[in-house]
This record gives sequence, C-alpha cells and structure tokens, in this order.
Amino acid sequence: MKHTTTPLNIPIDKLAKPSQDRVCLAAVIRVILPLHREGIPLPTPVFSYDIIGRHAPSDNGPSNTLSLEALQSDEQRMVLDTVAQVRKCGLESILALPQLVVCGDQSAGKSSVLEALTEIPFPRNDELCTRFATEIIMRRATIESLTIKVIPDDERPIVEKESIQRFGETITDFAELPSIMDKAMTVMGIGATNSQSSAFARDVLSVEIGGPSRPQLTLVDLPGLIQNETKGVTRADVELVREITDRYISQPRTICLAVVSATNDYANQPILTEVRKVDPEGERTLGIITKPDRVPAGSGSEGAYISLARNEDIFFKLGWHVVKNRSFEEGDSSFAERNASEASYFRLSNFSCLPKGNVGIDSLRERLSKLLFEHVKQELPKLHNDLTKALNDSRQQLDILGNRRSSPADCREYLMQLSLHFHKVCSAAVEGRYEGIYFKYDSATTFTPQSPCAVRRLRAMVQKLNANFSEKLRKSGHTYFMERSGEAIPSEIDGDMPIPSPNPTKPVKLSRNESLRWVVKAIIRNRGRELQGNFNPLIIGELFWEQSARWGSIATDHIEDVVDVCRRFLHELLQDLCPKDVQSRLSSSHIEDAVRARSAAAVKELEQLLVDLREHPINYNHYYTETIEKCRMKRESQSLAKCVENATIHTPLPGCQSTHTSASIDIDRLCREFGQSRNPDMDVYGCEIALDGLIAIYKVFQKVFDANVTIQVVERHVIRDLESVFSPLTVSRWPESDTTDLASEPATIMRQRAFLEDRISKLNIGHDILRKVIKGTVC
Repeated sequence: MKHTTTPLNIPIDKLAKPSQDRVCLAAVIRVILPLHREGIPLPTPVFSYDIIGRHAPSDNGPSNTLSLEALQSDEQRMVLDTVAQVRKCGLESILALPQLVVCGDQSAGKSSVLEALTEIPFPRNDELCTRFATEIIMRRATIESLTIKVIPDDERPIVEKESIQRFGETITDFAELPSIMDKAMTVMGIGATNSQSSAFARDVLSVEIGGPSRPQLTLVDLPGLIQNETKGVTRADVELVREITDRYISQPRTICLAVVSATNDYANQPILTEVRKVDPEGERTLGIITKPDRVPAGSGSEGAYISLARNEDIFFKLGWHVVKNRSFEEGDSSFAERNASEASYFRLSNFSCLPKGNVGIDSLRERLSKLLFEHVKQELPKLHNDLTKALNDSRQQLDILGNRRSSPADCREYLMQLSLHFHKVCSAAVEGRYEGIYFKYDSATTFTPQSPCAVRRLRAMVQKLNANFSEKLRKSGHTYFMERSGEAIPSEIDGDMPIPSPNPTKPVKLSRNESLRWVVKAIIRNRGRELQGNFNPLIIGELFWEQSARWGSIATDHIEDVVDVCRRFLHELLQDLCPKDVQSRLSSSHIEDAVRARSAAAVKELEQLLVDLREHPINYNHYYTETIEKCRMKRESQSLAKCVENATIHTPLPGCQSTHTSASIDIDRLCREFGQSRNPDMDVYGCEIALDGLIAIYKVFQKVFDANVTIQVVERHVIRDLESVFSPLTVSRWPESDTTDLASEPATIMRQRAFLEDRISKLNIGHDILRKVIKGTVC
C-alpha cells in the first residue's frame, strides 16, 4: 500500500521545550501517525501547545481551529450573520430567534458535546456548566475576545437585577475562564454559604466570543434534567431545571440537540419525552448519542443504541448522531487529540456500521450547518412577519403616549395637538362624515348603543335614538287608547260608571262608551253657566294634560339615552387618542363636567317645554280644524252607511232563476233614518265634540313636542358643538397649572416611553436587516 505524506506543520521551536512538553507532543504523534499511515484525512492547522498540553491561545487571543469553518458556506454565513445581527439588536426578549439548544439528563455529556462543537475549553470541574443555562454567542469581530455577563431572571427583585447586570468581564485568554465563571456563580447566588444560596439559577450566563474567523452562531447548554432529590438538590431544584429546559425547547425556532448517554437505557432518559411533547413530529430535534465507548462491545445495549442511531426506534425527522466524548483519562487532551481518538473509535468499533455522516464531531458540525441553515432560511420570512407585527404594535402604543410631557410647555403643546385631533374626529362624528380608520365598522355587529364601533358613528346613533323616541311617543305617549268606531252611538251616558285607572307603562284601551264617560266626567266637574249641550272650552286643555301625562318621562329617558351615548363616545375617543393617565384626568376633571352641563341644560329646556304644555293649548295650525272635520265626517259617514244599508230594497229579477236581485234605495226612508240617527241627548253630543277637539289638539301638539325635543333639547343642548368641549381654543384658555396637572407624565409613563422607544429602535434595525435579506436572492 502506497502511503502519502502529509506534513505536520509544527514549529521547530516547540521541540526545544522541557521534557513535559515533549511528552505531550509525543502523545500527539502516537495518535496521529497511525491514522496518517491509513490514509485518513487529518486537519492541517498549525498546532501549538502550552505547558499543560491544551490547545493554547495564539498571540491574538483564543484560536479557532479551521474545523469550525465547516459550519458555514458563503450563503449559510450570510443567512446566519443576518440572525446574529438581529440578535445583536437585543430582540431575543421580543422574538424567538433561531438557535441550537443542547439538552439532556444530568451527566449525559451535553457540555462535552457543546465544547467539542465550539472548541471552547469550558471548566469541567464540579459541573459548573450544569447549574444554569449557558448561552454561547459566537460573532464576527476584528479582534479575538471573550465577554461574560449574567442576564438576570425577570422574577428577581429590581435591586438584585441591577446588581447582576453590573457584572461583566472581558478576557483574551481562555485560562481565565474558570475564575470568571466562579465570580458569575457568586453573583447568581450559587454555592454561597448564606441562607439565600441555591443549587441552580434561572439566570443565564452569557458567553460572547468574538473573532475574525468566528461563525455567527448561538449555542445554549442547559442544566441536565434531574430525576430525584439528592444531597444539596431539593424538589424545587428538580422542578426549576425542568422549567428552564421547557422554556428553551418549547420555542418554535429552536433546534433541540437531545443528548442521551449510552451508559443508561434511553427509555429511562426523560429528555426524549420532553422534546416529543414540544416537537411531536420530530421536525426540529436531532438526537445525539454520547459515550458509546462505555457500552460493552457486542452487548444488547450496544445493539439497541445502534438501532436507535439508525432512527429505527424513536424516530426524529432530523435523525440521530453518535459522538465519543473525552473520557476522564483524556480530560487534559487537546481538541485535535480528542478528534483523532474519536475517529479511531468509529473506524474500529461496531458503530462503524453507521453512515460516516452520522458519527463523529466533524460530521456533526457539517450536519448542524445544513440543518441550521435550512431551518433559519425557512424561518426568516416568518421572523420578518413577527417582527413587523411587533414593530407596528409598539409604534401604536407609543403613538397613544403622544409627545414627551416633561415641561409645562411640553404639556400645553401636547394638549393642543390632542385637542386638535379630538376636535377633528368629534366634528366629523357629529356631522356624520365617517371617513378614516376611526370610523371603520364591522358589518357583523348590531348597531346598538352597546356597540363601541356603533357609538363612534355618533350622528347615526343619535338619529336612531330620535326615531325611537318619535315612535315611542306616537305609540305609547297617550294615557288612553280610545276606540272611535264599531260601536253604536249610546242613547245616554252614565257618568257614574268607573273608568279604568291609567297605566304608567302603557296606554289603557277604552271603548267608545268608556271614552265618552271619561269626557263627560270632565264636563260635569268643569260645568259653568253654559247651556245644555254646550261645554266649558277649557276642558279640552284638562283632557289634553291627562292624555299627554307620559310625555315628560318618555322625553327624559330619551335625553338620558342621548347624553349617555355622547358620554361613551367622548370616552371612547379619548381612549383611542391618549394614554390612560391623561384620559382619566381629562374625563374626570373636564369632559365629564362638560357632559353634565349639557345634560343639565337639556333637562332645563325640557322642563320649559313641559311648563308650556301645562298651559291652556294655543294653536294656529289648520291641521287642528281639519282633524276635527275628519272626525265628524267619519262619524257621520258611518251613520250614513248604516242608513243606506237599511233603506236599500232588493227586488228579484223577473224570469231569472238565480239569486241575483236589483237594488234600489228608498230615499225617503234614507232621509228619515239619517235624520233620526243623530242622538237627541245633548250631553252625548257635547262629549262627541269635546272628544274630537281632544284628538285634534293631541295630534297637533304631539308633532310639535316631538320636533321641540329633538331640535330644541337634544340638538341644541347636547349634540351641537360637542367638539367644543375639548378644542384648541378651550386649551388655550387654561392656566399653566391646569395643563401641567392634566398632561404631565408620571414616572411609569416615562419608563414605558423609554421602553417602547428602545424596543422600536431595536425592531427598526432588525426590520431593516431582515427586509434586505428577504428581498435578496438568499431567501
């Protein structure tokens, strides 16, 4: 077999180091040389080793082996750089961004997988990386650097948050990482000796690594799931770890790297149950099997894990992958040694039956590269839509807050702008010009005063209420409903017979005889020196007062309904135009006073109308006499029709076998019966005349009262110039103290404004970044 020679590019000065260094170098050569002779491709970077045999920093800071570059092609780097830029805007708390999350049970090898993927030598003692979530943010930078900070949990008190947020360290040598992480744990309260210490924390350790060759990538290592309480680990800690895991893996844009250890039956490892809860189809989960070298070769456990790796048992659409982590004895080996040992194992063990793309850390990088790229590429349009929606919502909230209101001048300017907008919209609603988004109406909504969108169309709602008032006044405004036809003319009237008592809610129906008895009682108690058959003309007014007694309550209810609709309209408009603090102050101190003043003026005007109604009726409308004449002619036409029927003679046709007859009218009999149809009783005659006068004057005054209430009361005092209750002219007359009291921002609003402005700034940057990529050829 012909062997090719691959030079090991090791600086010659390294061979001059002390014996310990030479022993380390010899160990590297012993591992690499057999692989080289077998023709296995080897990584070709320049290796340098420090005194403890770890991959050492170069002169420019922490080095990054060329194997990391396999994570991204040019197109992949462009897409992932886009997400990194969006993440850098600080949008993680607003939007779920694509990321890789390493999750699994305690001691499953999660941190080792993450370390091998990123080639960052995290401290391995005391399981430091399993006590909290660790976010590794890799980004492009001109120089190599490593920044560590702690992101406090939202549920911490403000004082603790501020203390934690002050923590931050930047280093250029990985050797300083253990001491920095010790400080971070102290800040989080982990491992402290006081009573407030805990084993785990909801806080997040953020490790940001920058460098010119670093890929734009975010990886998260989660605390391992714990099954039972142990010494130093409480039931609360067990639940806390599960809560942290659920929060991360449930995010729809997270690729879950579910790590299971071959040293334990995978049926007993709950991480598989957890990821299938949030990802039942396995669309964003990749299973990773660790520690395959710990399983006896040829055993049933090994066969089960080989079957699992083939995706034959627990199926994930993303499949499975097997990696060999460093053993305890290999803890001080370099990443190159680790990779070489892993390659040798998968070449010689029973796991060699698996496809090369499903084993080893190098193929895992390439696999994750494709998975992450396709996942991010698919999510970018959705992320752009979510970001646009969040941006529009934030802008709308900031618009409601209006301009800044810190000084008296700011307050007056704000109120002037607010009143100008208020005046414009209110004027349009009063005039019935429903243009603009404010008047958008849902056609499926019933047009009632209870509907907010119906109330916004104020003129239409007032018209509807006026029509309802007019209809109610016509149908239910009278005390008695009097039957005027279908009964014989009584020969006499018994004024002592009782009349049904008035009903306060609906008219009482009276027959013709009962109507005449009601009138005759009024004639009797108002009789003066008038002759028999005549009546005191003032009884028309008395009958009218009793018949129209319900007008006042109906009109009062109508005014209250209109005022209530106007009040709701004004509050809805203020709610739409300004923040709650300004709305409540304006409503309580000004708007409500203006509405009450308009209501009082309307009620006062109504009282004047009712006073006029209690006076003796005055009328110059010819409709009154026309109505009386119509009543008389209707009564006489009914009587004439009956007399014609009685005077009609039906004669059979000669020689006709049918029932047809010829009709003729006996004129003498008709005249005689029609003349006798008039009631000789003078009281009955007087009652008929008085009743006709009542009906006529009631109809005239009902129309007048209807018009007066809708125009003089509702329109004049409630609706007209409603926009003037809060107009720029009104604001200009207010003293400075009033404008400051009404519009000054409380501390909560100032904080909310700062929050929204910061949020919008981040969203704008993220929106611009995504928009450029969406329009490009990448997506």
